[in-house]
Amino acid sequence: MKNNEIGATDMAHAEATGQMLSYFKMMAVLECFSRSDKALTVLQISKRTELPRTTVHRLVSSLKTLGLLEQDRDRERYRLGLKLFELGNTVLANMDVQREAEESINTLSNKTGLAVHLGVFDGHGIIMVSRKDSKGLNNIITLESAAAHCSATGKAVLAHQSEAVIKRVISEGLPAFTTHTITDPDALRSELRKTLERGYSIDDCEYEDWRRCVGAPIWNASGRIFAAISVTGEKERFTETSIPEFAALIKQQTRLIAQRLGADPDLYD
Repeated sequence: MKNNEIGATDMAHAEATGQMLSYFKMMAVLECFSRSDKALTVLQISKRTELPRTTVHRLVSSLKTLGLLEQDRDRERYRLGLKLFELGNTVLANMDVQREAEESINTLSNKTGLAVHLGVFDGHGIIMVSRKDSKGLNNIITLESAAAHCSATGKAVLAHQSEAVIKRVISEGLPAFTTHTITDPDALRSELRKTLERGYSIDDCEYEDWRRCVGAPIWNASGRIFAAISVTGEKERFTETSIPEFAALIKQQTRLIAQRLGADPDLYD
């Protein structure tokens, strides 16, 4: 290969590497925002990403042009843009898990007589993407969220996440929804360990006083736990006898969903 050809290849590689670094930096900026940090200044983003303010200002300007960030009226703070909402809706509308879980949701509803929820973990909380109520009526939900630390779907997924993700969820706050909500980080970690050991999660009147839920996680084709299904109903329906029975039914169906999604069956063994 001639020297000029080698030089052109090196330049192309360097350019591609530079573009990837820019993309990673943009993602770092977007990931600074959360439910508790809805609007941030350039200085705040700079501190969180450990990037120079001039770099952050350039990235923020590019993300604003793309519609991924919006600027507040005071011109000092930025928040996530509506373009992300539009993209999120498109993702949900095209998710295979909704289609592949439909039969299992119907089965669980018919066998238990309880409401059934299908939720996807977004790195912070659970986005409910499908629901069937206790009367057997289907409800398609658009971007309705649930806290990961006190919902059955949330704890089912969170128990399988890395320590970094668990720390992030804890750092964003563990608000109390009822007197039963787990708000202590150590207590939450203990509950997540129990969830791993038994293979299913329990919402013991933690989100609403009147109800209990049991959930189990769903693997995708890449071997990552990204979603969960739960059954929900009046707390009296969930006893020491019925909870394991509900859990067995849910785990059976989440295994089927995962297999339809192309997950390795051994993951559930």
